[in-house]
Amino acid sequence: MGNKLYVSSSPHFNLKCSTTMIMGTVLFALLPEIIMGIILFRWAAVIRILVSVASCVFFEFLFQKITKQKVVISNLSACVTGVMLALVCSPAVPVWIFVIGAAVAMIFAKGLFGGIGSNVFNPALTGRAFMFLSFPAAMGASWLRPATATAEVVSSATVPQVVDAVSSATTLSAIKAGTFVMHDDTLWQYFIGNRAGCIGETSALLILISFAFLALTRIIDWRAPLTMVGTVAVCTLISGENLAMAMMTGGVLFGATFMVTDYATAPLTKKGRLIFGFGCGLITFLIRRFGGYPEGVMFSILIMNSVAPFLNNLTARKYGYGKKAGRPADSVAKEAK
Repeated sequence: MGNKLYVSSSPHFNLKCSTTMIMGTVLFALLPEIIMGIILFRWAAVIRILVSVASCVFFEFLFQKITKQKVVISNLSACVTGVMLALVCSPAVPVWIFVIGAAVAMIFAKGLFGGIGSNVFNPALTGRAFMFLSFPAAMGASWLRPATATAEVVSSATVPQVVDAVSSATTLSAIKAGTFVMHDDTLWQYFIGNRAGCIGETSALLILISFAFLALTRIIDWRAPLTMVGTVAVCTLISGENLAMAMMTGGVLFGATFMVTDYATAPLTKKGRLIFGFGCGLITFLIRRFGGYPEGVMFSILIMNSVAPFLNNLTARKYGYGKKAGRPADSVAKEAK
Protein backbone atom coordinates (compact mmCIF):
# COMPACT_ATOMS: atom_id res chain seq x y z
CA MET A 1 0.00 0.00 0.00
CA GLY A 2 1.35 3.42 -0.98
CA ASN A 3 1.20 6.48 1.13
CA LYS A 4 -2.21 8.11 1.31
CA LEU A 5 -2.98 11.79 1.69
CA TYR A 6 -6.01 12.56 3.79
CA VAL A 7 -7.66 15.91 3.21
CA SER A 8 -10.34 17.22 5.54
CA SER A 9 -13.74 18.05 4.18
CA SER A 10 -14.27 21.36 2.43
CA PRO A 11 -14.66 24.26 2.66
CA HIS A 12 -11.01 25.32 2.89
CA PHE A 13 -10.87 29.04 3.50
CA ASN A 14 -7.87 31.32 3.55
CA LEU A 15 -9.57 34.55 4.47
CA LYS A 16 -8.89 37.21 7.06
CA CYS A 17 -12.58 37.32 8.03
CA SER A 18 -13.38 35.81 11.42
CA THR A 19 -16.74 34.39 12.41
CA THR A 20 -17.33 37.45 14.57
CA MET A 21 -16.61 39.78 11.67
CA ILE A 22 -18.95 37.88 9.34
CA MET A 23 -21.76 37.81 11.89
CA GLY A 24 -21.23 41.46 12.67
CA THR A 25 -21.52 42.29 8.98
CA VAL A 26 -24.77 40.32 8.74
CA LEU A 27 -26.13 42.21 11.77
CA PHE A 28 -25.17 45.47 10.10
CA ALA A 29 -27.03 44.36 6.95
CA LEU A 30 -30.09 43.59 9.10
CA LEU A 31 -30.14 47.09 10.61
CA PRO A 32 -32.42 48.61 7.92
CA GLU A 33 -35.02 45.88 8.51
CA ILE A 34 -34.72 46.31 12.29
CA ILE A 35 -35.15 50.08 12.08
CA MET A 36 -38.08 49.77 9.68
CA GLY A 37 -39.76 47.24 11.97
CA ILE A 38 -39.39 49.61 14.92
CA ILE A 39 -40.76 52.54 12.90
CA LEU A 40 -43.79 50.49 11.86
CA PHE A 41 -44.55 48.61 15.07
CA ARG A 42 -42.80 50.69 17.74
CA TRP A 43 -42.36 49.05 21.15
CA ALA A 44 -43.97 45.79 20.04
CA ALA A 45 -41.04 45.24 17.68
CA VAL A 46 -38.39 46.48 20.11
CA ILE A 47 -39.51 44.15 22.90
CA ARG A 48 -39.73 41.08 20.67
CA ILE A 49 -36.34 41.66 19.08
CA LEU A 50 -34.67 42.16 22.45
CA VAL A 51 -36.36 39.13 24.02
CA SER A 52 -35.50 36.94 21.03
CA VAL A 53 -31.83 37.98 20.99
CA ALA A 54 -31.43 37.73 24.76
CA SER A 55 -33.09 34.30 24.80
CA CYS A 56 -30.88 32.95 22.01
CA VAL A 57 -27.71 34.19 23.72
CA PHE A 58 -28.85 32.79 27.07
CA PHE A 59 -29.75 29.33 25.77
CA GLU A 60 -26.51 29.01 23.80
CA PHE A 61 -24.54 30.06 26.90
CA LEU A 62 -26.51 27.66 29.10
CA PHE A 63 -26.13 24.71 26.74
CA GLN A 64 -22.39 25.23 26.34
CA LYS A 65 -21.94 25.55 30.09
CA ILE A 66 -23.97 22.41 30.86
CA THR A 67 -22.16 20.36 28.20
CA LYS A 68 -18.79 21.81 29.31
CA GLN A 69 -18.02 23.30 25.92
CA LYS A 70 -16.17 26.50 25.22
CA VAL A 71 -18.58 29.42 25.47
CA VAL A 72 -18.58 31.23 22.14
CA ILE A 73 -21.44 33.69 22.47
CA SER A 74 -18.97 36.47 21.64
CA ASN A 75 -18.94 35.39 17.98
CA LEU A 76 -22.39 37.02 17.59
CA SER A 77 -23.96 34.01 15.85
CA ALA A 78 -26.59 33.71 18.59
CA CYS A 79 -27.41 37.40 18.14
CA VAL A 80 -27.90 36.89 14.40
CA THR A 81 -30.22 33.94 15.06
CA GLY A 82 -32.21 35.95 17.61
CA VAL A 83 -32.64 38.93 15.29
CA MET A 84 -33.70 36.75 12.37
CA LEU A 85 -36.14 34.80 14.52
CA ALA A 86 -37.82 38.03 15.61
CA LEU A 87 -37.86 39.60 12.15
CA VAL A 88 -39.69 36.67 10.53
CA CYS A 89 -42.54 36.79 13.05
CA SER A 90 -45.57 39.02 13.52
CA PRO A 91 -45.18 41.81 16.09
CA ALA A 92 -48.40 40.53 17.67
CA VAL A 93 -46.92 37.14 18.65
CA PRO A 94 -46.85 36.79 22.48
CA VAL A 95 -43.39 37.45 23.89
CA TRP A 96 -43.13 34.16 25.78
CA ILE A 97 -43.40 32.19 22.53
CA PHE A 98 -40.13 33.78 21.38
CA VAL A 99 -38.40 32.31 24.43
CA ILE A 100 -39.58 28.82 23.45
CA GLY A 101 -38.58 29.36 19.82
CA ALA A 102 -35.13 30.55 20.88
CA ALA A 103 -34.65 27.45 23.05
CA VAL A 104 -35.51 25.15 20.14
CA ALA A 105 -33.27 27.11 17.79
CA MET A 106 -30.19 27.19 20.00
CA ILE A 107 -30.43 23.81 21.73
CA PHE A 108 -32.10 21.43 19.31
CA ALA A 109 -31.29 22.96 15.93
CA LYS A 110 -27.78 24.12 16.77
CA GLY A 111 -26.28 22.86 20.03
CA LEU A 112 -27.16 19.17 19.74
CA PHE A 113 -25.73 19.08 16.21
CA GLY A 114 -22.36 20.33 17.41
CA GLY A 115 -22.71 24.09 17.43
CA ILE A 116 -22.00 26.70 14.81
CA GLY A 117 -21.07 25.23 11.43
CA SER A 118 -22.34 21.74 12.28
CA ASN A 119 -26.10 22.27 12.25
CA VAL A 120 -28.13 20.76 9.41
CA PHE A 121 -31.13 23.07 9.63
CA ASN A 122 -31.23 26.85 9.85
CA PRO A 123 -31.68 27.56 13.59
CA ALA A 124 -33.90 30.62 13.22
CA LEU A 125 -36.25 28.88 10.77
CA THR A 126 -36.30 25.74 12.92
CA GLY A 127 -37.34 27.82 15.92
CA ARG A 128 -40.00 29.58 13.88
CA ALA A 129 -41.29 26.28 12.48
CA PHE A 130 -41.70 24.93 16.01
CA MET A 131 -43.50 28.11 17.05
CA PHE A 132 -45.73 27.99 13.98
CA LEU A 133 -46.70 24.33 14.36
CA SER A 134 -47.11 24.47 18.14
CA PHE A 135 -48.95 27.77 18.41
CA PRO A 136 -50.62 28.34 15.00
CA ALA A 137 -53.33 30.66 16.29
CA ALA A 138 -50.89 32.91 18.12
CA MET A 139 -48.44 32.95 15.21
CA GLY A 140 -50.82 33.89 12.42
CA ALA A 141 -54.15 35.11 13.75
CA SER A 142 -53.19 38.65 14.79
CA TRP A 143 -51.24 41.38 13.01
CA LEU A 144 -50.47 44.90 14.13
CA ARG A 145 -51.56 47.95 12.21
CA PRO A 146 -48.38 49.89 11.26
CA ALA A 147 -48.03 53.21 13.03
CA THR A 148 -47.38 54.90 9.68
CA ALA A 149 -50.16 53.22 7.68
CA THR A 150 -53.03 55.17 6.15
CA ALA A 151 -56.57 53.81 6.12
CA GLU A 152 -56.24 52.83 2.48
CA VAL A 153 -53.01 50.90 2.99
CA VAL A 154 -54.42 49.09 5.99
CA SER A 155 -57.59 48.09 4.18
CA SER A 156 -55.60 46.90 1.17
CA ALA A 157 -53.77 44.55 3.48
CA THR A 158 -57.15 43.29 4.73
CA VAL A 159 -56.46 44.70 8.18
CA PRO A 160 -59.24 46.86 9.69
CA GLN A 161 -58.06 50.27 10.85
CA VAL A 162 -60.24 50.63 13.93
CA VAL A 163 -57.86 48.95 16.36
CA ASP A 164 -54.12 48.42 16.65
CA ALA A 165 -54.15 44.62 16.95
CA VAL A 166 -56.65 42.73 14.86
CA SER A 167 -57.54 39.25 13.70
CA SER A 168 -57.28 39.06 9.95
CA ALA A 169 -56.03 37.10 7.00
CA THR A 170 -52.54 37.77 5.73
CA THR A 171 -52.03 39.33 2.33
CA LEU A 172 -51.01 35.96 0.88
CA SER A 173 -54.14 34.36 2.30
CA ALA A 174 -56.28 37.10 0.81
CA ILE A 175 -54.59 36.75 -2.58
CA LYS A 176 -55.07 32.99 -2.49
CA ALA A 177 -58.75 33.40 -1.56
CA GLY A 178 -59.28 36.07 -4.21
CA THR A 179 -60.33 38.73 -1.70
CA PHE A 180 -57.28 40.98 -1.90
CA VAL A 181 -58.07 44.57 -2.92
CA MET A 182 -55.52 46.52 -4.98
CA HIS A 183 -55.39 50.33 -4.78
CA ASP A 184 -53.50 52.86 -6.87
CA ASP A 185 -50.53 53.03 -4.51
CA THR A 186 -50.60 49.46 -3.19
CA LEU A 187 -47.48 48.34 -5.04
CA TRP A 188 -45.51 51.37 -3.90
CA GLN A 189 -46.58 50.99 -0.29
CA TYR A 190 -45.62 47.32 -0.33
CA PHE A 191 -42.29 48.11 -1.98
CA ILE A 192 -41.26 50.62 0.69
CA GLY A 193 -42.82 48.48 3.44
CA ASN A 194 -45.61 50.66 4.77
CA ARG A 195 -47.92 47.77 5.59
CA ALA A 196 -48.79 45.10 8.12
CA GLY A 197 -46.64 41.97 8.18
CA CYS A 198 -43.72 40.32 9.91
CA ILE A 199 -41.36 42.70 11.68
CA GLY A 200 -38.53 42.51 9.15
CA GLU A 201 -40.22 41.34 5.97
CA THR A 202 -42.36 44.35 5.05
CA SER A 203 -39.96 46.44 2.93
CA ALA A 204 -38.80 44.93 -0.36
CA LEU A 205 -36.63 48.00 -0.95
CA LEU A 206 -34.62 47.59 2.25
CA ILE A 207 -34.16 43.86 1.75
CA LEU A 208 -32.82 44.47 -1.76
CA ILE A 209 -30.38 47.02 -0.33
CA SER A 210 -29.24 44.48 2.27
CA PHE A 211 -28.78 41.85 -0.44
CA ALA A 212 -26.68 44.21 -2.56
CA PHE A 213 -24.49 45.07 0.44
CA LEU A 214 -23.90 41.44 1.44
CA ALA A 215 -23.24 40.37 -2.15
CA LEU A 216 -20.82 43.22 -2.86
CA THR A 217 -18.90 42.53 0.35
CA ARG A 218 -18.87 38.83 -0.65
CA ILE A 219 -20.38 37.78 2.65
CA ILE A 220 -23.00 35.84 0.67
CA ASP A 221 -22.99 34.18 -2.74
CA TRP A 222 -25.56 35.40 -5.27
CA ARG A 223 -26.40 32.01 -6.81
CA ALA A 224 -28.90 30.53 -4.34
CA PRO A 225 -30.80 33.81 -3.67
CA LEU A 226 -31.22 34.79 -7.32
CA THR A 227 -32.11 31.25 -8.36
CA MET A 228 -34.74 31.02 -5.63
CA VAL A 229 -36.34 34.38 -6.47
CA GLY A 230 -36.09 33.70 -10.21
CA THR A 231 -37.80 30.32 -9.86
CA VAL A 232 -40.68 31.81 -7.87
CA ALA A 233 -40.98 34.60 -10.44
CA VAL A 234 -41.04 32.27 -13.47
CA CYS A 235 -43.55 29.88 -11.87
CA THR A 236 -45.74 32.82 -10.85
CA LEU A 237 -45.75 34.20 -14.39
CA ILE A 238 -46.58 30.79 -15.87
CA SER A 239 -49.48 30.38 -13.44
CA GLY A 240 -50.86 33.81 -14.39
CA GLU A 241 -50.64 35.28 -10.88
CA ASN A 242 -49.54 38.77 -9.85
CA LEU A 243 -45.74 38.74 -10.03
CA ALA A 244 -45.15 41.97 -8.14
CA MET A 245 -47.29 40.94 -5.18
CA ALA A 246 -45.77 37.47 -5.15
CA MET A 247 -42.33 39.05 -4.73
CA MET A 248 -43.26 41.73 -2.19
CA THR A 249 -45.49 39.70 0.12
CA GLY A 250 -44.43 36.92 2.42
CA GLY A 251 -40.80 36.09 3.05
CA VAL A 252 -39.37 35.34 -0.40
CA LEU A 253 -36.92 38.24 -0.51
CA PHE A 254 -35.95 38.03 3.16
CA GLY A 255 -35.51 34.26 3.01
CA ALA A 256 -33.47 34.48 -0.18
CA THR A 257 -31.18 37.13 1.29
CA PHE A 258 -30.61 35.90 4.83
CA MET A 259 -31.72 32.25 5.04
CA VAL A 260 -30.66 30.35 1.92
CA THR A 261 -27.22 31.95 2.21
CA ASP A 262 -26.51 30.45 5.64
CA TYR A 263 -22.99 29.01 5.52
CA ALA A 264 -23.72 25.89 7.57
CA THR A 265 -26.99 24.78 5.97
CA ALA A 266 -26.46 25.63 2.29
CA PRO A 267 -24.39 23.66 -0.24
CA LEU A 268 -20.72 24.48 -0.58
CA THR A 269 -20.40 24.18 -4.35
CA LYS A 270 -21.57 26.67 -6.97
CA LYS A 271 -23.68 24.09 -8.80
CA GLY A 272 -25.11 22.91 -5.51
CA ARG A 273 -26.21 26.41 -4.60
CA LEU A 274 -27.98 26.82 -7.94
CA ILE A 275 -29.88 23.57 -7.40
CA PHE A 276 -30.54 24.53 -3.78
CA GLY A 277 -32.02 27.89 -4.77
CA PHE A 278 -34.12 26.30 -7.51
CA GLY A 279 -35.53 23.76 -5.04
CA CYS A 280 -36.37 26.47 -2.49
CA GLY A 281 -38.14 28.55 -5.13
CA LEU A 282 -40.09 25.65 -6.60
CA ILE A 283 -41.27 24.31 -3.25
CA THR A 284 -42.22 27.82 -2.14
CA PHE A 285 -44.38 28.28 -5.23
CA LEU A 286 -45.98 24.83 -4.95
CA ILE A 287 -46.96 25.38 -1.31
CA ARG A 288 -48.32 28.84 -2.08
CA ARG A 289 -50.26 27.65 -5.11
CA PHE A 290 -51.50 24.21 -4.08
CA GLY A 291 -50.69 23.75 -0.39
CA GLY A 292 -52.77 24.36 2.68
CA TYR A 293 -50.53 27.20 3.86
CA PRO A 294 -50.42 30.60 2.17
CA GLU A 295 -46.63 30.83 2.54
CA GLY A 296 -43.99 28.23 1.79
CA VAL A 297 -40.60 29.92 2.27
CA MET A 298 -39.93 28.50 5.73
CA PHE A 299 -40.79 24.91 4.81
CA SER A 300 -39.01 25.07 1.45
CA ILE A 301 -35.70 26.17 2.98
CA LEU A 302 -35.87 23.59 5.78
CA ILE A 303 -36.65 20.83 3.28
CA MET A 304 -33.73 21.87 1.08
CA ASN A 305 -31.47 22.10 4.15
CA SER A 306 -31.89 18.34 4.51
CA VAL A 307 -30.82 17.88 0.87
CA ALA A 308 -27.74 20.12 1.08
CA PRO A 309 -25.30 17.35 2.17
CA PHE A 310 -26.42 15.23 -0.80
CA LEU A 311 -25.92 18.18 -3.15
CA ASN A 312 -22.39 18.60 -1.79
CA ASN A 313 -21.57 14.99 -2.63
CA LEU A 314 -23.29 15.19 -6.00
CA THR A 315 -21.65 18.39 -7.21
CA ALA A 316 -18.28 18.34 -5.45
CA ARG A 317 -15.14 18.22 -7.58
CA LYS A 318 -13.27 14.95 -7.20
CA TYR A 319 -9.56 15.64 -7.01
CA GLY A 320 -7.12 13.20 -8.62
CA TYR A 321 -9.29 12.71 -11.70
CA GLY A 322 -9.29 14.31 -15.11
CA LYS A 323 -12.17 16.09 -16.77
CA LYS A 324 -13.80 12.78 -17.65
CA ALA A 325 -15.26 11.12 -14.58
CA GLY A 326 -13.56 7.95 -13.48
CA ARG A 327 -10.32 8.46 -15.39
CA PRO A 328 -7.22 8.81 -13.20
CA ALA A 329 -5.12 11.90 -13.76
CA ASP A 330 -1.97 9.89 -14.58
CA SER A 331 -3.67 8.03 -17.48
CA VAL A 332 -4.85 11.35 -18.91
CA ALA A 333 -1.31 12.70 -18.68
CA LYS A 334 0.11 9.66 -20.50
CA GLU A 335 -2.33 10.11 -23.34
CA ALA A 336 -1.37 13.76 -23.60
CA LYS A 337 2.26 12.76 -24.19
